[in-house]
Amino acid sequence: MSGTKRTGRIAGAAAAALVTAGAITYAVADGGDPGTSTPVADSADAGFARDMAVHHQQAVEMSYIVRDRTEDEEVRRLAYDIAQTQANQRGMLLGWLDLWELPKVSADPPMTWMDMGGMASGKDGALMPGMATNAEMDGLREKSGKDAEVTYLRLMYAHHAGGVHMAQGCARKCEVGVERRLAKGMVAGQRSEMDLISGMLKERGSAPPA
Repeated sequence: MSGTKRTGRIAGAAAAALVTAGAITYAVADGGDPGTSTPVADSADAGFARDMAVHHQQAVEMSYIVRDRTEDEEVRRLAYDIAQTQANQRGMLLGWLDLWELPKVSADPPMTWMDMGGMASGKDGALMPGMATNAEMDGLREKSGKDAEVTYLRLMYAHHAGGVHMAQGCARKCEVGVERRLAKGMVAGQRSEMDLISGMLKERGSAPPA
């Protein structure tokens, strides 16, 4: 498959995800999920919304960094699609917390809602599984061209792997139906992008992290 076709496929998927995201936001704001009570602060619904908003923010930042560090259109399109999709989803998650009148931060460690509060040490900024450390983010900023592309693709593959794990947790534990559906959509979308990233790394003589 050519690079144009590959990135075109992802762009189409990202556009569809944004349309779906808008519909999900409307459903919640319009009183979707009849019979579902408003989540409490220590619920899986609230925990996922808080944690994934933070997780997504780093993916958005990482994607905009690489767009300034390479002229490769395939990587730039992928980075743009990821940034737009995850920024939109992050807005939804924070919007739900506002709607539920719940805090956007918690004194509990990240992933507590998954009974995995001690899984990530938070060392050097890696607050949750898959997140890049501050040193890795600085390293990406210092690279350019192919080195930046490979670094970004490997970091994003790991980032998506962590995001999929979290979204699967919400799909199992969250009680708000529209949030579960969003989580399931994240799993499908990020797995598709992981497949794409694997191919892009192979073209550049590299491979995803183990």
